[in-house]
Amino acid sequence: METHLLRTFVTVARLGSFSAAAEELGYTQSAVSQQIAALEHDLGVVLLARRPVAPTAAGERLLEHAGPLLLRVQAARADVTRAIRPHGPVRLALTPLALPQLTPQPAATQPAAFQAATQPAAFQFVVPRGVAISVHVTDAEHAARLVASAEADLALVDGIAAPTDPLPAPATAPLHAQGVAEHPLVIALPAAHPLAGRPALDLADLVDALWIDAPQICGPLSRLRAASGLDGFRTGLHYTGCDTRTLLTLIAAGHGLAILPAGAAQHPHAVQGVPLAGPRLVHRVELLHGGHLPPGPAATLAEHLASALA
Repeated sequence: METHLLRTFVTVARLGSFSAAAEELGYTQSAVSQQIAALEHDLGVVLLARRPVAPTAAGERLLEHAGPLLLRVQAARADVTRAIRPHGPVRLALTPLALPQLTPQPAATQPAAFQAATQPAAFQFVVPRGVAISVHVTDAEHAARLVASAEADLALVDGIAAPTDPLPAPATAPLHAQGVAEHPLVIALPAAHPLAGRPALDLADLVDALWIDAPQICGPLSRLRAASGLDGFRTGLHYTGCDTRTLLTLIAAGHGLAILPAGAAQHPHAVQGVPLAGPRLVHRVELLHGGHLPPGPAATLAEHLASALA
């Protein structure tokens, strides 16, 4: 089963059109049809119904394997070429709350130079030891995919876990994950909330409350349920952005609660962070990379981050 045939099949199935797949892949429609026919001949099954274009039962089964297979091929290619990439800015993928204390060093140590990039969630600056980095803010799954495909050199991801427990392994090619920090958690709620004055709160007392599902910042509520072993946590509002100020504004407006690392609940709006009493959970930060890091800027930054966050 050749990789390029599998990639063509995935594209046709995703777009539901041979012509659209041909346009996206840069092939003729005839070439796409021939590739699908070759793949079906190789496997001995029909993978796509033609009118309308849709995966057959066999095609659905192949799609379950195709994504991980193609990503592993891409990761293997990336791993081979990663060591010889010309030195330049280290590409760091970052979840919104993985590095809340990242600040430029004083001018006497290292001058900081900020430069706006094409995407609002990316920027460049200089950090200690003369390592220039380019930061892309995204969710944990996408950050892991960027590292696996060599579109990022490192990733810092965060999530909720029991103390010393690792975060769930990303559904990508195998990556090296190093725990670098654990922080206490708080329940972020409006300052006028009846529970805002408590010295601490137990999640078991809040399972029937409305919560904001902000997967790119706090992780999905399903992860909170899994980590806590509790059901409930009804969704009052979905927020798909990466801006923590917006999340806190939504909390202040009464749209729901959220669980955050203690330092992230500070905001000029009326939000109160009440320490989490139970169950025993922490905000965990992990550093991801593709394996052995050769000497160079990426290894230097990885060492710096691990020591700075420990």
